[in-house]
Formats: sequence, structure tokens, C-alpha cells
Amino acid sequence: MRDYSTLVEMLRDRAWHQPQQTAYVFMGDGKTETGRLTYQALDQQARAIAAKLQSLSNQGDRALLVYPYTAGLEFIAAYFGCLYAGVIAVTNNPPRHRQGILKLQERVISSQSALVLTTRELGNQLQQQCDQNPELGAKLIQLPWLETDVIATEPALPWHEPDLDRATLAFLQYTSGSTGTPKGVMVTHGNILHNSAVIYQGFGHSENSRGVIWLPLFHDMGLVGGVIQPLYGNFPVLLMSPTPLMQKPILWLEAISRFGATTSGGPNFAYDLLCHKVTPKQMTDLDLSAWEVAFSGAEPIRAETLAQFSKTFAPCGFRHDAFYPCYGMAETTLFVSGGSKHEMPLIQYVDRSALDHNRVVPVTAETAGARATVSCGRTWLGDQVVIVNPDTLTPCAADQVGEIWMAGAGVGQGYWGQAEETTRTFQAYLADTGAGPYLRTGDLGFIQEGELFITGRIKDLMILWGQNRYPQHIEETVENSHPALRPNCGAAFSVEIGGEERLVIVYEVERRLLRRLPTTEIVGAMRQAIAEEFMSDVYAIVLIKPGTMPKTTSGKVQRRRCRTQFLDQTLAVVGEWQLPEGETSSITDLFNRAMTAPEQPS
Repeated sequence: MRDYSTLVEMLRDRAWHQPQQTAYVFMGDGKTETGRLTYQALDQQARAIAAKLQSLSNQGDRALLVYPYTAGLEFIAAYFGCLYAGVIAVTNNPPRHRQGILKLQERVISSQSALVLTTRELGNQLQQQCDQNPELGAKLIQLPWLETDVIATEPALPWHEPDLDRATLAFLQYTSGSTGTPKGVMVTHGNILHNSAVIYQGFGHSENSRGVIWLPLFHDMGLVGGVIQPLYGNFPVLLMSPTPLMQKPILWLEAISRFGATTSGGPNFAYDLLCHKVTPKQMTDLDLSAWEVAFSGAEPIRAETLAQFSKTFAPCGFRHDAFYPCYGMAETTLFVSGGSKHEMPLIQYVDRSALDHNRVVPVTAETAGARATVSCGRTWLGDQVVIVNPDTLTPCAADQVGEIWMAGAGVGQGYWGQAEETTRTFQAYLADTGAGPYLRTGDLGFIQEGELFITGRIKDLMILWGQNRYPQHIEETVENSHPALRPNCGAAFSVEIGGEERLVIVYEVERRLLRRLPTTEIVGAMRQAIAEEFMSDVYAIVLIKPGTMPKTTSGKVQRRRCRTQFLDQTLAVVGEWQLPEGETSSITDLFNRAMTAPEQPS
């Protein structure tokens, strides 16, 4: 593969040598093709947009990209138009409600954007909303707006290729905000090209690969994995809007089947959704035999999900060894670690109680208290991961859980406009050897025989009854306690009550039960499950309407935002329970009380 110095050089080369090769196919409704781009067509559109940008801005300026999910090809052209102009793209999801305008304004202010790129239709809608809510979008409406979908392919203005190299900033990639305020990661052309090479090798891609991607294109997994990786690998990709898939998830698998995709994937919840929603009748004509890399990342990966999905879709030709658990984050462009293609996902069973004390004790699946952890593979192309004690800043032993630190050419340059946070996160050094700089990921994990296992987030970790507790473990236990609870739609977090850390559970309930919700029964089942599994009680349980759990655009539950809504009493409550004021119990009393709670129906 040729060694390119920038994404602009790469696309220009593709357009010159393979002008008519299809790069991107788009299905807005998840069923029907609504457009496609060849390398030549994309190059022409990017040059036209870049010429207009160069007349309105300076190289190095930031431009906010706001496109509807149905305008995937327009987004891609605008993104490359920014690259062609030397303008730093700032990606953002389209606002879906009034508060979305406020978030757009916050993104403009934090990135110091000089202009906004969008489509004519969405631009008109957004400007009307800003006019109606001037207190929300005052700064936003003052910027120049460029409607890229009505710019002629042949530019009326001359395009001047900017002076770019691997160190040039390409775009600001904002973090998901699952554990705090989103921050703009500064990503260079060199970061993207290195990370693309890592993904290409880790996934075993070739020019014969074919992708299907439904993830939002402004998200790191959708943009770097779904737009840039196919360009880097010189293979076509079918892109879909995520909106129809949430309503009818079978559309994802139908697209894989029709397109003969070799690579596709998403967060763990997406595979869970398919297992719960797809019917045997819908599976009749599916052919998933070409699917070689079913990547899973962006949130905790459950061994149960991998097993259930493989069992459910084996009759359609899906192979268990196609699953590719991986780990990554916005700060590393996208990819940190992953396994080898065609290898079975590695499951390590560890003692749960030891894990709560940050120790790794391997056990068998049949051992009481065993917890399954899924390997996220290893690093590639010289990248490095070390497990570090977050307090002493020294490396952990192989049998210890610690913070994951990462070093490599794909690590971003820091957070835009946040020097102190950049130093704290991107410039960490080991206390004993002085080795570094490393990126502090904020994630907890361990390494066994070169394989990386993720156990949770430092910021989400709770201490209940003197024990470390991971929220995802509690959420998984609660989810299985009663059939009224919606999969992947719960949050466990702690609040301080009387100087003590107390557990709160918030969970969405199934829509069909809203009229006659058995709140007492559900609460009893949840408390019993937590008492049996974790020997802990709950301070409060809140049941909320379906679809109201705060989540990131990639589907990760925002526990901190949920906690804030709980404290502000702004959750969409349909049922709730709270431990009576002044009531305290010993562990024994607690366990006995939970065991007498109403039985969950079979």
C-alpha cells in the first residue's frame, strides 16, 4: 500500500487512478439506494466546496458540520471539502429538539468555529429555530452558513490546494460525553492514517472487502471506521441512516445479506437488539455467510451477547469466529486494540469478589461467583498499552486491575482549548521509570497473556459497603431480574447520603406495561437480585418511560447525566421507590429482607 502523507493526497490519487470506482453507496431509509459516490465525483464535490470555503475562511479555521442522518453523502463531501480547504472540520449530530440548538451553540463556542456547513433544508429549519429561540442560538445565527448540497460541482471559484502534511490538524473529534462534558480531540492527518493502517491490518481488510455501516457519521466509529477506512482500504461501503434501524433492526442484516458485506458492526446493544427484535420469519432469506468481521466496541462487550447472537443467526450462515471484540476511543482517533481475524473471541472467567478488590483471579465458567470478561485483543503497528495503578502511577502486576494507558501514533494531540486537561490526560509519565508520554484512558482493565480485558471506567466506579462495584455489572444483574425492564436501558450510580455512598438504579420499562405497571413487584425483584449478587441494598429505584434514558449518539448510557436528572428530579418517572428515611440495616437484615420481596413472575 502506498504511503500517503494526507487524506487529501489519498483521495486525489484514488480519483486519478480509479475515477469510476464506487466509494460510497447510501440508503437513507435503510431499504432503497438514494445515491452513490465514485472517487472522481467525491473529489470534484470536495474541490467545489473547498473553493467556496477558501473564499469565506482561512486555513486552520474551524467549521461546524451539521447534517441530517439522511444526508450521508452530503456530509462526506462537506468533510472532505474541509480537508481540501485546510479547514478543521467539527462534527456534530443534528439537533432533534429545542435543547439541541443550545448544544450546537456550545459546540460552536468550544471549538471557536468560524462558519457552519449544512444542507439547504436543514439550514432553513435551524435558522428558523434560532430566530424563535434567540437565547439558545444567538452565537450560532451570527456565523456564515454554507449550504453545501447546492454548490455546483464545477467550482465558480478557483481551488488552491493547501499546504498540508501529517502534522496538520484534520478535524476535532468530540468525545461521547458518557462520563462528562464532551471535549474536542485534535486529530491530525498522521493520526488518521496511522489508525487506518492499524484497523486495516487488525481487521484483515483487502481490496476485496465490502462494508456496511449504520453508525452516525459524525461519531468516531462511523467517520473513521465507516468513511475513512474504506477509502484507505480501497473498497466500497454501504452507508445507512441509523434512524430506521432503531425502529426496524432487521434492515441492518438485510443490507449485509444483499451487499455481501464482509465487515460490519456496532456497540454491544445493537447485537442485543437484533436478538430481541428479529423474528424467525424475518430471518428466512438472510445470508450472513460473507460476514467475516462483526466488530463490537464502544461499550462493555458481554459474553452472553456474543453467544446468543451466534446461536440465533447461525442458521443464516453467521459464524461465531466472525465476532471481533475491540477497544477504542475518540482520544486515539478510534482503534486501540483488537484480535486477529478468524480467531474465536477469547473469554476469561475471573472471580467476581477478587475483581471488586482490583485483583484478577482466573476461574472456570462453572465456579461460583465467576464473571465472564471478553478480550479486546492486542495493539498493532508499534502501539503500546500498559496497566497502571492510577494512584501510584506505577505499572500493575499481571494479576491486578489498573488504569489503561496507551501510546502510539494514533493518539490525538490533546483537547482543543483545554491545556490543563490535555496535560492531565495526554501527557502522563510512569512514576518509577519516567517512561511516557502516555494517554490516560480513564478505563480500567488488565492484561493476560498479551490480551487486553476491560473491566470498567474509573469515574463510574462505586464503593458500596466497602467494596468496589462496577455499574455495568449491577445493571446487567438488574436487567435480568424482571422482564419489564428494557435491555441496555438502565443506569446504576451512587449519590452521597449522610456522608455515605448509596446506590441508585434508573431503568426504562417496556411500553406495553405503562398502563398497569407492577412497580412493587419490579422493585422487589431488583432489590432481591442486588442483595443476592452484591450483598448491597439500593437507596432509590426509578422506573422511567421507554426512550428517555440519557444516551450518547452511539448508544452509550450517560450515567452522569442520568444522575444529574435524578438529583434535579427531571427524569420521565412512571414508578419509583426510595428507602424510608432513617432506615439502616446490617448486611444480614438486608439479605433477609430482600429474600422476602415479592417473587418475580416466571
